[in-house]
Amino acid sequence: MGTTPTEVLAFPNIRAIVRDNGTAEVVVAGNSRIVPAGDSVQDLRNNALALVVGEAQTLQRPVRVQIEDPEGHGELIVHPDNTIESVSYEPRPARRRAEAPETTPETVAPTVIDTVPVAAPEPVAAPAQPTAAATVDRQPWPPNPAETEPTTETPAPAQPAAAEEPQTTATAPEAPLTRRSLKETSFLVSAPILEPATQGWRGTLTRLGYRMDPSAEELSEREDIRTVSQHWPGPRTIAVVNRKGGANKTPTVVMLSAILARYSGAATVAWDNNESQGTLGWRTEKGSHDRSVLDLIDASTELLSPSTNAAEIAKFVHHQTADKFDVLRSDENEEGDHEVTAEEVDIAHQVLTRYYRLVVMDSGNTARSANWRRMIDHTNQLVVPVTAIEDRAEAARLTLQTLESRGGHNAELARNAVVIVSESTDAKRSMSGDALQRAKDEARRIADGFEPFVRAVVRIPYDPAMVNGPIRYEALQPATQRAWLAAAAAVASGF
Repeated sequence: MGTTPTEVLAFPNIRAIVRDNGTAEVVVAGNSRIVPAGDSVQDLRNNALALVVGEAQTLQRPVRVQIEDPEGHGELIVHPDNTIESVSYEPRPARRRAEAPETTPETVAPTVIDTVPVAAPEPVAAPAQPTAAATVDRQPWPPNPAETEPTTETPAPAQPAAAEEPQTTATAPEAPLTRRSLKETSFLVSAPILEPATQGWRGTLTRLGYRMDPSAEELSEREDIRTVSQHWPGPRTIAVVNRKGGANKTPTVVMLSAILARYSGAATVAWDNNESQGTLGWRTEKGSHDRSVLDLIDASTELLSPSTNAAEIAKFVHHQTADKFDVLRSDENEEGDHEVTAEEVDIAHQVLTRYYRLVVMDSGNTARSANWRRMIDHTNQLVVPVTAIEDRAEAARLTLQTLESRGGHNAELARNAVVIVSESTDAKRSMSGDALQRAKDEARRIADGFEPFVRAVVRIPYDPAMVNGPIRYEALQPATQRAWLAAAAAVASGF
């Protein structure tokens, strides 16, 4: 099929392991998932492949899987549409032993049999398909010849009996069976226990002593929390961009920083990379000093010194006491005219990635400026916020188009961007019911318009706590908090 190596290798390594002790598991990026039990090795293969198909469908791209079973090992390519290709398969050498002859009046030669278990044929009913997370259309796992080709044994001709003395049948000595290594098995085969419901009426019944499973909505929220709670090797930089002012860039920076810091516990900094005077400092808490990015750049030699204590960074950032992240403000000197250069962006980024695991960058409105372009060079994940207003949406489209036209890393960021469509606007407070519904419909239309061109689109409902003043996560309505959690999960899944 037309699968390129880049598409396949983009997904973390997957291993499907079927053991001859009747257990199997699928390992995705180091995380083990227990395969549902089956009556045969073939059932375990089917169930393992069904889990791999589910991973491919979740990712929406082909994945490569290494397979191991008692009969052999190799590689498959699994596609989201349930089609599966066999890349290679190498059967294991069969272990053989001699079987003692039957005690019959007629002496026959010993029969050599394969110790690999062979499934007994079912002449009437077809075997039932296993229940799993996804259905595999066909079974491409390379079969063991012992299972697919019946062995026709030709009995040895009877030897004539000697007249002088009876013929003694010689049996071959039984070959020693290889003892399995302790590294090849584990007693830890139980699936994780699902924690009971904590939300809604199910959570109420759980607290009353009736253990209830969580709803689909609660399971989805738990998965988003798990996604944003990860720790990734090396620092990650998020750039929040839109060429139009008033597109919710700064509130987006605040909310992504708050959620990632709260759930992951990773050191997180929000950096106002506006080429002039940004507003991130206006929407967040101020510390006991007035220092900005220019002061941090001036002190970069000291901050990058191996002898400098990590706590020294507190002299230059403003800590958010409730939401647990720090803010690096832009220069707010009314009399100053300094614009941050590309080289200064490099210096500030080097300092911040020494002290923080996550860097969320606010930006100005000029995609041609040196600091804007250098920010993109350091970016791992692009976020494009937009309000439900046509000119904001058009500015977001042009921003993505500009990056796409530049090719390379810029184009890759545009294709994998997360677009966040927000309904928050001052006009909402005076809108009638019909006008509010029209605003929701417009937000849905804009979100649908971006969906084919980016990796993810998330909609955020209107919330008065997002309109003015410092933004606090706890001040938001529950529906708004849930929407921002989904947005942060969409961003984190791109790491």
